[in-house]
Amino acid sequence: MANHTFVICAYKESPYLEACIKSLKAQKSVSTIKMATSTPSQYLERLCKQYNIDYCVRDGKSNIADDWNYALSIADTDYVTIAHQDDVYYKEYGRKIVERMENDSDIPCLIAFSDYSELRGDKESKGGLNLYIKRFLLVPIRNSSKNDKSWRKRFVLRFGNAISCPSVTYNKKEIDKLLASCGRTELFRKHFRSNLDWEAWEWLSKNEGRFVFVPSILMSHRIHEESETSATIRDNERGSEDYEMFCKFWPKWISRLITRAYSTSENSNEVEA
Repeated sequence: MANHTFVICAYKESPYLEACIKSLKAQKSVSTIKMATSTPSQYLERLCKQYNIDYCVRDGKSNIADDWNYALSIADTDYVTIAHQDDVYYKEYGRKIVERMENDSDIPCLIAFSDYSELRGDKESKGGLNLYIKRFLLVPIRNSSKNDKSWRKRFVLRFGNAISCPSVTYNKKEIDKLLASCGRTELFRKHFRSNLDWEAWEWLSKNEGRFVFVPSILMSHRIHEESETSATIRDNERGSEDYEMFCKFWPKWISRLITRAYSTSENSNEVEA
């Protein structure tokens, strides 16, 4: 039985969802695939029946933190990828990620993630300033024998969130142990609307365990106007959330300067007409 699960977080009726499903069904390695939603519909149920995917409905109001925590909870395997409904995953994603997570080491892997490209409409971009900066920030954890060091894990987060959330696979078993030991009830907290993943990585970075980066492009993240990231930018919420995160790494006066500079990267999330 496969020790890896893709859980698709589905919200309403995304026109890109079926492409995501097809990319997961085309994986070269065997993984369990489930769909989690708090906005059930005939559209989602039909797709699950069509592609033979478990359809899991969460009761309660839809919010990102609860949706992601629920997605982790319904997986029966050690390794879990929360697949974002608008994104697509390369055929080698599951195989390469799990192989790296199971690489022999006395120190467990907490999360593993890959490099990625960006999709704008039908155009895929594997370069651009934003992606190059993130790749530079990830250099300290490329060394697999040193990616457990706290300063290295925190370096990839202190100048911005260099970890692409949809590319992440979680070691559920190890993360559950950490949650139980420290009294934190859930990995993702509702305090943030946009930076809940960044806050989760920051918390994990302070604990024993490895952050594994696979420098191959193994998935494509879609940039479009209806995405939650684009919505928070339009609502001017992103800046205050970024500042709060930078204060976890820097004095307040430095955090203000970095936040202003970091805000310019938000332009890369705009969809060209």
